[in-house]
Parts: sequence; C-alpha cells; structure tokens
Amino acid sequence: MKTIEDLKRLREQLKTKNTVRHEGGTQIIVGMGTCGIAAGARQVMTAILDEIAKQNLQTVKISQTGCIGMCEKEVLVDVVRPNEPRITYGRVTAADIPKIITEHVVNGRIVAELAIGKFTE
Repeated sequence: MKTIEDLKRLREQLKTKNTVRHEGGTQIIVGMGTCGIAAGARQVMTAILDEIAKQNLQTVKISQTGCIGMCEKEVLVDVVRPNEPRITYGRVTAADIPKIITEHVVNGRIVAELAIGKFTE
C-alpha cells in the first residue's frame, strides 16, 4: 500500500466483504464491562472467536458491550439468531462456548441450563 487511493480501495473491499458476511446472520454479544472482564470475559471472547473460526461460521457477527447491570451473572453472552428472540447466557466460561455455539448458534437449540430465564423447547 503506497497511496491514499490504495487505502481507500482496501477500505471499500473490506467494507463490502464485511457487509456480505454479517447481513442476516447470527449475532453474539459479549459483556465486556469492568465486571465482565473481571469475571473472565476476555477468555470467553477468545473462546468464541476460536470456536467460530474452528467451525468456519462466516455469517456470525461477534461484538462486545459494556455492563448491562447483571454483574452477579457475569460473564454474560447474548445470542441473537435472525427472527428469534435474544437469549442471554449467564455465568459463561470458556468451556461453555463450544456447546453454546454448536447447540444454539448452529442448531437453534437454547442451552437452557446456562440461559437466564426459563425456556421450553
């Protein structure tokens, strides 16, 4: 990359790729406020990124948010599948991530024992 035009071209390529990748896909949101980080959110985020890469899930968008007020239930992870309700998982550890990704993100089955609230299938 030698010119500003090269940079602009790269930006547009990545922007297009990112839009295609995330349009209509599942979203995973990790609570990364101070309380979440203290409870292990960085390790959980790393586990999510690793599992998404391992399963080659290209339509999953991963993002972070600050504290949402349930500090006693950290680490909090939300899964939002298209046209389905947002599900919040609490007290998530890195070891829980393969199950959440496989069961909920891929197969659409809520992992009830980790979900905050009561769910029936």
